[in-house]
Amino acid sequence: MAYYQHDDPYNTHPINPGYPPVDTGVASGYPPAVGHGGQYAQHPELYHHEYDTAQGWDSKSTKSYQSSYAGSQAHLNPQYDMSQVTLHNAPPVPAMPYAFQPDYPPMQQRPPVLRQPSAGYSAAREKLMKRRSVRHVELQQGNLVLDVQVPTHIVPAGNTSEEMNKMRYTAATCDPDDFMRRKYTLRPYLYGRHTELFIVMTMYNEDEILFVRTMNSVIKNIAHLCSRTRSKTWGPDGWKKVVVCVVSDGRNKVNKRTLQVLSLMGCYQEGIAKDSVAGKDVTAHIFEFTSNVIVSEKGEVSTGGCPVQIVFCLKEQNKKKLNSHRWFFNAFGPLIKPNVCVLLDVGTKPTGTSIYELWKCFDKHSNVGGACGEICVEVGRGCGLLLMSPLAASQNFEYKMSNILDKPLESVFGYISVLPGAFSAYRYKALQNGPDGRGPLASYFKGETMHGGGADGAGLFERNMYLAEDRILCFEIVTKKREGWILKYVKSAKAATDVPTTVPEFISQRRRWLNGSLFASIHATIFFWRIWTSGQNFFRKIILQIEFIYNAVQLLFTWTSLANFYLAFFFLVSSATADSQNDPFKFLSNGAGKDVFEVFLKLYIGLLFVIIVCSLGNRPQGSKWTYSISMILFGLCNVITLWCAGYTIYLALPHSVAGWKDLPHLIETNATIRELVISIAATYGLYFISSFMHLEPWHMFTSFIQYMFLLPSYVNILMMYAMCNLHDVTWGTKGDNGSSKDLGGAKKIKGEDGKEVMEVELPTQREDVDQLWAAARSSLQQKPPEMKEHRDAATKQADHDRNSRTNVVLAWVGTNIAMIVVFTSTAFLNWVHKHVENTSDANFNPYLTFLFFALAGLSAIRFVGSLLYLIFRLFGF
Repeated sequence: MAYYQHDDPYNTHPINPGYPPVDTGVASGYPPAVGHGGQYAQHPELYHHEYDTAQGWDSKSTKSYQSSYAGSQAHLNPQYDMSQVTLHNAPPVPAMPYAFQPDYPPMQQRPPVLRQPSAGYSAAREKLMKRRSVRHVELQQGNLVLDVQVPTHIVPAGNTSEEMNKMRYTAATCDPDDFMRRKYTLRPYLYGRHTELFIVMTMYNEDEILFVRTMNSVIKNIAHLCSRTRSKTWGPDGWKKVVVCVVSDGRNKVNKRTLQVLSLMGCYQEGIAKDSVAGKDVTAHIFEFTSNVIVSEKGEVSTGGCPVQIVFCLKEQNKKKLNSHRWFFNAFGPLIKPNVCVLLDVGTKPTGTSIYELWKCFDKHSNVGGACGEICVEVGRGCGLLLMSPLAASQNFEYKMSNILDKPLESVFGYISVLPGAFSAYRYKALQNGPDGRGPLASYFKGETMHGGGADGAGLFERNMYLAEDRILCFEIVTKKREGWILKYVKSAKAATDVPTTVPEFISQRRRWLNGSLFASIHATIFFWRIWTSGQNFFRKIILQIEFIYNAVQLLFTWTSLANFYLAFFFLVSSATADSQNDPFKFLSNGAGKDVFEVFLKLYIGLLFVIIVCSLGNRPQGSKWTYSISMILFGLCNVITLWCAGYTIYLALPHSVAGWKDLPHLIETNATIRELVISIAATYGLYFISSFMHLEPWHMFTSFIQYMFLLPSYVNILMMYAMCNLHDVTWGTKGDNGSSKDLGGAKKIKGEDGKEVMEVELPTQREDVDQLWAAARSSLQQKPPEMKEHRDAATKQADHDRNSRTNVVLAWVGTNIAMIVVFTSTAFLNWVHKHVENTSDANFNPYLTFLFFALAGLSAIRFVGSLLYLIFRLFGF
């Protein structure tokens, strides 16, 4: 092996001179090692601590590695050897985990080059690029691999380990699936380390604020793992079992300030990457470094609670998120061979122990193939976002109720329909394909070539289905032949994420979600029989079969949701306003109810017409005011509906104590109470009960009203737009997918000894690297100017896709309109009046009665599932 392990440098130096200072004591990043005196020698129990105590871990856990493999000669320079720069000249990074020092490094401690007035980041970068020198570098297994010195400011004084002194750059010229076959390697593989957790952070063009939010949360979670000294798996050396992989989708699309944050961490350097190697185009630039610092979005730098192994994969072209995951799973996974893979989107912020909670689920249950935590809405300080944005509040309520009712129910069954890609985890073994090449990962990546709409042999149904590739992955894991994997929901693992706060962003996001989930659900329902070949035990197969039947019923209600919502509005308002003596709007004028009903009925139909026209021809960004006004008007329609329902209940309820004495008889004889009250209580009442049962009732007071106001828009606007845009199977991140040839190439030539070497241009002046690092830090301290987003015009779709879209929309709208026509027709209403209302005490259309009881039944099932989940958690199942 190219890497060799030597004696621990900390064994010969109990306390590293100058890093950290002796007087820092327990608060330092590296406390004195046990066995060398000090408080840790007399009190070893001090090693059991949490990350937030600002204590470090045993310095003996940091091993020193030396590398002698070919291709790592970027630091060789006859004129200026970067390795000759002494580390003690660099100011130490403050040892303050998760606290930032705005004036780091102190002025009096800065190297002479930093005292010079900075001309800015661009000037420092230009100077570094101009002062690069041509070097001859031997290939590593035919690949370009460089080891370069990192800025002196982030190297721990006295630390000689290569992973904390040098950044490793690999220029990959292959497809992700060929990464291992082309003999590319990664440091954890060369070190022979066992990787328990492999964490991927995918990003596109997210800014430094979102990146720092996620990265610092991940570092905090790793520090927590290192603090668990009594764990058999974790402890002071726990960071060696975790690898963080950041995959950026397209070099031209990556946010430049995010690159500056990575530069401050030592995970990226300008002037190193190459466009081509020996005539082959580079597909991904891979930077590896074990970083020991934390960076804020303002460029404030401090020592982290632990080292973190980071792999930064900067893809040359923008090929979407699935391709980023293919680099993670198919390129790096076979080398790393992790136990558990954690998926994160940049911008998602897990709490300090969430990653551990997810991992513990896999460690505790050997048959768990995937798990997810609770995705929460980032509500801002003092829930300010919920108060300022009704749209965000409605999504907060939706997320919360899903985490209280839906996810626990599915977890009890063992099959969660979707593990959110923003924060979820999978057992690497469960993801692997079979010997025939078929399996979860093969199905997961099948949709990569379909998102552009140009895949041969793939129909519109299949391409929409693979917009929800995470749902396909969950189905494939649970139904994997003869293996018996289940999926779990871990409520204690929480992560906060941003939600769309503007109408166009919200509609565009839900278009992908609704289309993907609808067709993926149809796919899972059709192929339900695969659970009988999945290797589950017989009892589990019966439970899963029940869940698939439940999902099929939910799918039916989703398909007819447009008609159901309209019929509920029609029957509730019409029945409440039928009697002028008991008119809920008589405070306006006598008999005003019928006029109100007529106005809002026509308004409802008109809004449907407007939305369907806009959905067929307009982007949300181009018709945001039309959609926004429609949301407000639909909300008013729902206010009228709820007012009529509440007034009808008020009239039906007894107005005296005597009337409540015989409640069973009252329910038996009063159809309004039996149908309307029970159905509403079973739906919205269970929201309150289950929320209090899970000790999370606050969303009922901060978000419930906003959700109810926007509920018609969820059904009418989002579903309408999604169905009218089935032909659009893109992710909405259109742009330049090419590569820019602006980095320079690596040419293959014959060396003096006759061997083939690469001629590359590299930075060789250490002062240039340090100055660029300082310039990046200064640049982040200045707030960037706000840039207005410029969206490209929607691309023209193929005629076949448009025809397919039209046929599906006609079938969907036709089904819902047929139901509306039948149940509002004069013939049906006369039949109801003659055979139902006059022969019983019923006040409602029988279809509405059926709808109420069906919804009550579904809500009861969700409640039972949520209750069983709590019971199972209580007894440790």
